[in-house]
Amino acid sequence: MEAEIRWLDDPEVFRVNQVPAHSDHKFYKRKEDFEKEKYENKKNEWQQSLNGEWKFWFSQNASERPADFYREDFNLETFHSIQVPMHIELAGFDQIHYINTMYPWEGHLFRRPAYSLEGYTPEQKSFSGAKYNPVGSYVTKFDLEPGLLGKRIHICFEGVEQAMYLWLNGTFIGYAEDSFTISEFDLTPYIRESGNILAVEVHKRSTAAFLEDQDFFRFFGIFRNVTLYGLPKCHLEDIWVKPVLLEDGQNGEITVEWKCSIDWREEKSGFYAEFALTDADGTICWKKTTDLNQPVCSLKTEKIGQVIRWEYGNPYLYTLQVTVFDSDGQEIEYIPISVGFRRLEIQNNIILLNGRRLIINGVNRHEWNASSGRCISIEDMKSDLKVFLENQINAVRTSHYPNQIPWYQMCDENGIYVMAEANLESHGSWQKMGAIEPSWNVPGSILQWQEAVLDRIRTNFEMFKNHPSILFWSLGNESYAGDCLAKAQQFLKERDNSRLVHYEGVVNRREYADRISDIESRMYETPEGIEQYLKQNPKKPFLLCEYMHDMGNSLGGLGSYIKLIDYYPMYQGGFIWDFIDQAILIEDEVTGQKVLRYGGDFDDRPSDYEFSGNGILFADRTEKPALQEVTYYYGLYQRG
Repeated sequence: MEAEIRWLDDPEVFRVNQVPAHSDHKFYKRKEDFEKEKYENKKNEWQQSLNGEWKFWFSQNASERPADFYREDFNLETFHSIQVPMHIELAGFDQIHYINTMYPWEGHLFRRPAYSLEGYTPEQKSFSGAKYNPVGSYVTKFDLEPGLLGKRIHICFEGVEQAMYLWLNGTFIGYAEDSFTISEFDLTPYIRESGNILAVEVHKRSTAAFLEDQDFFRFFGIFRNVTLYGLPKCHLEDIWVKPVLLEDGQNGEITVEWKCSIDWREEKSGFYAEFALTDADGTICWKKTTDLNQPVCSLKTEKIGQVIRWEYGNPYLYTLQVTVFDSDGQEIEYIPISVGFRRLEIQNNIILLNGRRLIINGVNRHEWNASSGRCISIEDMKSDLKVFLENQINAVRTSHYPNQIPWYQMCDENGIYVMAEANLESHGSWQKMGAIEPSWNVPGSILQWQEAVLDRIRTNFEMFKNHPSILFWSLGNESYAGDCLAKAQQFLKERDNSRLVHYEGVVNRREYADRISDIESRMYETPEGIEQYLKQNPKKPFLLCEYMHDMGNSLGGLGSYIKLIDYYPMYQGGFIWDFIDQAILIEDEVTGQKVLRYGGDFDDRPSDYEFSGNGILFADRTEKPALQEVTYYYGLYQRG
């Protein structure tokens, strides 16, 4: 197969040759290797990071790019260097640009989504033929580390904005869109022990741009980790652990499903696995051994007996330890998965967690670092969680895309409730200058956009389905409503009955109210408006997915919302907009001092200017005075 530039223009092409989405579990050669990584910070020998300095070339558009740069004999002497991960704009290439609802090209050119209006098709070459659609051409060379030799090799890109083509040793490997979820490819047929040449071509915009119109700086490039994985001869590639807290609130059950892959070069058979559930002290609560004789299999539901519940304030985690053996009884793979027993349900139109009314004292959170943008570190995540725990914040909405993988595990460990949002926002396609005008809304009910949306929902679900912290799957943000999102809701409801589905945009299309979202979710509704809804004997509990927009000297009215908790059981709280300012720390041209610059400060047009600054923290993570208000009211009405 050859790469085709026309894929940038076609909403029906969004993944080519990718490994199917699967659970985000880690795997090791043996248990001792896991313990060395956890306690001694030793590297997992089956992982090889490709982060670091890559060769790089920037082009204004596809026609100007070095199209043959992936060839093994291509001369890279004129190429620059760039760090991976990093936003291309923050490396000194291209225009830094912040915009909220409008698409970034509005006012510069006329562009409409393919199939949204009569006459608009991929043949228009809206992105592949654009005069301005920057391209980053990346190349790195590597040898396989000893722990990966002889194994099947997968490569994992954790985040690439916005569309990427991949080659290894001159051979086209695959294509991916969806900037904030993992893109994984099998390199095995083309990998060498040494002298490998990996080439990645990243286009700033494709049809995915219509689905990624979030309120943020519009960056592009490889901005999250790039990692090689060596797979054992028998590998559990996907595991779904389904813990259930029974109605009595005391006892638990567990079901495990998995997908198994065996190296096609392997002559042995007779692989088997041991599943052991241990408590926090390492005591075995349940154990089972089974053959791995089918590619897809499961263990029937097993009763565990009395369990400790997972919840805010007491995030008790068990561990499912999975050990794979070959026919000689040799350990060949070890997988640890955190397990939390909790029960989420709606009774009498009230959301209950572990039998008690759920109160969300939450924030929306963009991933952000003032120096590196959305390329954030583990230290940034730890800092954010410290602020959560010190200020009575018990929930987070991953606005408006899947976050880095470690964040979900950290929320598991710290008892933070997660609304896990898929990477979907098409705000500019239905709201223009504040008015609702959906004449060319995507995805809407347009069949050609449906699979791209379902893929984003499916990938988000498959990756993070094992995390007890996730209470809600969110279909995305501010994308109006239509059959595509109704199909996405249907997929989640058929797959996962342990969580609720959230989507706010159905408020604009009430005809979908019975088909989209388990919750009445609104943005910035007044306390009076909430009361009016709750007094009408509604069908759904009420949640504010965004409120208390913390821009300037804001947040003074928080108490008027919080007091509703005591009067209306169907009111479940909300998520403040938002946690941290989006601003970039740069050196001032006059004073030489480091200063924070917001939207519009980079001659970026169109722009929403300082609208990028509405967090309870400044972009450098300095606390704002508004945080005191949050701490007081969230602490006063905290429900554990």
